Amino acid sequence: MGMAETDVERVKSAYSMRTADQAMLDRKYFTLSPAYLFAIHSRQRALAKVLAGHGIVKFDGLRVLEVGCGIGDGLPDFLFHGLKPAQLHGSELIPGRVAQARGKFPQLPFTCADGRQLPYRDGCFDVVCQYTVLSSVLDDGIKEAIARDMIRVTRPGGVIVWYDFWLNPVNPQTKGIRKAEIRRLFPGCRIDFHQVTLAPPLARMLVPVSRNLAGILESLRVANTHYMAAIVPDSTSLTD
Repeated sequence: MGMAETDVERVKSAYSMRTADQAMLDRKYFTLSPAYLFAIHSRQRALAKVLAGHGIVKFDGLRVLEVGCGIGDGLPDFLFHGLKPAQLHGSELIPGRVAQARGKFPQLPFTCADGRQLPYRDGCFDVVCQYTVLSSVLDDGIKEAIARDMIRVTRPGGVIVWYDFWLNPVNPQTKGIRKAEIRRLFPGCRIDFHQVTLAPPLARMLVPVSRNLAGILESLRVANTHYMAAIVPDSTSLTD
């Protein structure tokens, strides 16, 4: 087994162990938790800003793919903004997580696939997004291959939406991705960065006490740990 395939197996194992600790997941990602809602609403506002900045203000006919969609929790961001289920697609590596996604959102089309070889034709999506996927991949070759295929399935004039952290010192199974690496993964692309999402441990402490104070601190960006970026491939990126 090569180093790249070893990292694929490591990712699968890490998610399997994470899923096994259901009590931890329930504590950190309880959907009615003030800190969780704060983070989700912040992400939705950042997504709206990125789409509007790219000129996407109407959703008629728009096709969206989330790469590494997990159990499907990112795609409702687009439902919130008015897209119909038929316009949304999710691709995920781990079969068990695909099954969970289909159980939660039976109206959405989910595919079990490797992000390096997405089962879609060239240029068939207007928006291709990844939410905290590539930070879970430690092998540079795999990250590069996923980024190339994301570019491949994005239509000319479309946009890749990146939402991932640049700093997470507490999880050895992940590696934060900074601007220079994002630019390296998407060479020749125009990239518009927004530093978003108040550091989750800080949000969990602060939001229950004062959501307004947490919002002010997040607006200053000094304690934000994620990038929401619009990545626009040029015509040569789509054909090389």
